[in-house]
Amino acid sequence: MKRGKGLKFVGDSRIQSYEKPKLNRDYSEFPGRTEEFYPDFLLKEWLTGAVFLVGFLCLIVADPAPLERMADATDTGYIPLPDWYFLFLYQILKYSYASGPFNVVGAIIIPGLAMGALLLMPWLDTSKHRNWKKRPVAVSLMIVSVAIIFYATWESVAYHDWEQQAEQGKIVFSNLDSDDPVFNELIRTNCTSCHGGELTGASGPDLVTPDLDEGTVKAFVENGTETMPAFKDTLTEDEIDEISQFIANLELTDKKNADNTGEK
Repeated sequence: MKRGKGLKFVGDSRIQSYEKPKLNRDYSEFPGRTEEFYPDFLLKEWLTGAVFLVGFLCLIVADPAPLERMADATDTGYIPLPDWYFLFLYQILKYSYASGPFNVVGAIIIPGLAMGALLLMPWLDTSKHRNWKKRPVAVSLMIVSVAIIFYATWESVAYHDWEQQAEQGKIVFSNLDSDDPVFNELIRTNCTSCHGGELTGASGPDLVTPDLDEGTVKAFVENGTETMPAFKDTLTEDEIDEISQFIANLELTDKKNADNTGEK
């Protein structure tokens, strides 16, 4: 072989240089083992997707998602509940080390570490073995992660007050006029945080369903109760009268005659 002729450098080695013909291989060479991407492969994908979509639509029709009352950002008494696949994160935020002053731990640090470990897994586990028994580190991390997710999800479901959840989101039709200045300027500021955005109850009792007279409401607003603060030092007598009259006039009604549907 002549020195340097017909050779090419690959790293620090030299190999014989040659041209390999580029041939478009026919699918007929591999019968039953290959198929064209379009339309054969895509057709099967679309059919599979259509079957899944029809099944999903049937589930929605058979068991539709429950509707709750109209959302109100000013209703601080409403406790939202995330979808089931986020319940484990919701539960973590209830623990003392991840809530309150440590909320950043449960909301950012713990999920951030979990996502970071998942992204770095190809570098953290460089084993070439495919048998799970020969990859103890990766398998152990996965088992621990799945166990934490399952336990936190179960705990969130087991200890959640589902009756209160149903009550706070229940659609109640009433003659509550959300455009009334008394509601917007006085009740929304002082009452909805405890009694709900439509006064149908939250941490405080329902004010629509009971038949409350103006004098009873005024006594509660002025003097408070064991769990309710008194407002006689923070509201004027005229403001207390307006609130008492508004609440005393509340009553349940049907959807057609309701003022709280937002369909005015």
